[in-house]
Amino acid sequence: MAHLCGLCLALRGDHGQFARVVTNYDGLLISVLTEAQASRVGADGWRRTAGPCPLRGMRTASVAQGEGARLAAAVSLVLASAKVRDHVADGDGLLARRPVAVAARRVAASWGRAGERGGAAVGFDTAVLVDAVDRQVGIEALAGPGTPLTAVTEPTETATAAAFAHTAVLAGRPGNAAPLAEAGRLFGRLAHLLDAVEDRESDAAAGAWNPLTATGTPLTEARRLADDALHGIRLALRDVEFENGRLAHRLLAHELEQSVDRAFGTRTCGHTPAPQGAFGPPTGPYAPQGPADPHAPGNPYGGNPFGGEPPRPGKRGFWAGCAVAIGLCCTCQVCCADEFEGPWSRKKREGWCSDGCDCGCGDCCDGCGCCECCSCDCSC
Repeated sequence: MAHLCGLCLALRGDHGQFARVVTNYDGLLISVLTEAQASRVGADGWRRTAGPCPLRGMRTASVAQGEGARLAAAVSLVLASAKVRDHVADGDGLLARRPVAVAARRVAASWGRAGERGGAAVGFDTAVLVDAVDRQVGIEALAGPGTPLTAVTEPTETATAAAFAHTAVLAGRPGNAAPLAEAGRLFGRLAHLLDAVEDRESDAAAGAWNPLTATGTPLTEARRLADDALHGIRLALRDVEFENGRLAHRLLAHELEQSVDRAFGTRTCGHTPAPQGAFGPPTGPYAPQGPADPHAPGNPYGGNPFGGEPPRPGKRGFWAGCAVAIGLCCTCQVCCADEFEGPWSRKKREGWCSDGCDCGCGDCCDGCGCCECCSCDCSC
């Protein structure tokens, strides 16, 4: 929650109140990774006490700040800008109306420029993200039966690799750049894969493009790629020098595994059936579809690695989803409800404070979560 609020406040501070709507969970991983690598010397500089906020029940809170949160904000803006442009091009919902489409294009352009400025302020060239988004369109247009699924996920992989690697620069640990780039590349692949799996049936019903259908990739092959990505992320994290990597490890090693289980309808945590439901954002690798617990709404890139359930009809448009998201937050349903309906996807989501795993792994492993009952091979 500290990183989620930190991302939201960084967006407001650098880019204005309206920019806060692009807050997303995948983006906050950048803030988590930056702080996890940072030296404890001067650690207070990575946190501050924020004032009361309606989304926290008018309570103060310790929130993340600094370059990690600002990089997360810049990345989120650039990818959200691309997502809005896609919605406009597809004529989704209200965006099919010319006046609304014109306004949305202006918002997207503004977010794109703001993200570019924000990235430059922390030494990150957002051009790699823009290039990845632009290449995605051409790759999808050329993809057909027999096209390797990894060719379709490559732009997402490239974008997330660049963002993850730059956290090492911000934290002053350049030696971590290579393994974090590898972890980011595989995270992007996983985000794209899980988004495709979750939307496969709804895309088919709507006649929308889906990478699994377009390339003729069976679910067994998609699962193999997902499991390989999970294993690769864990191996890459072993080579990263963290100051305190418990949260990053929990999100990228354990929560991702549960997300894969949910998406494919298999068992999670070695004990209980995977819950039907998880998070996705406005619709988007690092793409999110739209907001530090990985079961949340958001991924401006195009995939949500923290979610999955049978498709539900009637997805909301971008603006309608934003309105519903604000209502959910203001009524505290997002954090306090056991389950609620995703504002954009209408999928069932777990409240942030709900705990999908009750196997007690944290108790038997000094809070690391690595133990036999979770079948974790990350050897922390």
